[in-house]
Amino acid sequence: METKKLQVIPTLVEACQLGIKNVVPLILTVFLYAVTVWIPYLNVGTTVGLYRIIIDLSKGNTIDPLSIFKKENFENMGGFFLMLGFLTLGITAAMAFMFIPALVMGIAWGYAIYIFLDKKASPVKAMMLSDKATYGEKWTIFFIGILFGLAAGLLCGLFGAIPYLGVVLVLLLAICIGVIGVALEAVLYRHFSEKVDAILAEAPVHHHRPRFEEPVAETPAAEAPADPAPDQE
Repeated sequence: METKKLQVIPTLVEACQLGIKNVVPLILTVFLYAVTVWIPYLNVGTTVGLYRIIIDLSKGNTIDPLSIFKKENFENMGGFFLMLGFLTLGITAAMAFMFIPALVMGIAWGYAIYIFLDKKASPVKAMMLSDKATYGEKWTIFFIGILFGLAAGLLCGLFGAIPYLGVVLVLLLAICIGVIGVALEAVLYRHFSEKVDAILAEAPVHHHRPRFEEPVAETPAAEAPADPAPDQE
């Protein structure tokens, strides 16, 4: 499976470009999610809706901020919570081997929810596909996240040091960071979604005999006459 590898700087630049291109709907999306994330039950639908917006953004679709309130976001809530449960249990188990394995598995399964929602895969299969798609690129994902976090922290520190306007500038910057963060998730998922599609395309197809179909008995071939016993002297 030959696919293009992630690159740290080009990925961050593409995320900034995608965020700027969709800045208005993404700001509204981030604002609506931040307002509703504290409301019980509704926050489940808006969280799923935010994942779906990132999926749409990765495909180049038009973003509708109000789509986080769609009724379909509450469908298959059982599967969504089952996915969260598997992720929590798996990462918690990895924590028993100290911090590094948990970090690695957190990155490996980082796109499982997107695959679960986008590809209609089962929770376990989504985790396996995410793990396989991120194989060989986990350190790149890690460094992208570290660089993005450091840049965000540095800018917040610089803007916050400005007298009088610092608080306002940091608030505006936080909104921009949220927008770029959503766009970054979309850029990363687009890359790994293509890898998942390639993995699924390479998966062998198993043909099973229908259960109601009885196997056809083979007709035994006619037995050849035995050779006559050699004459004994």
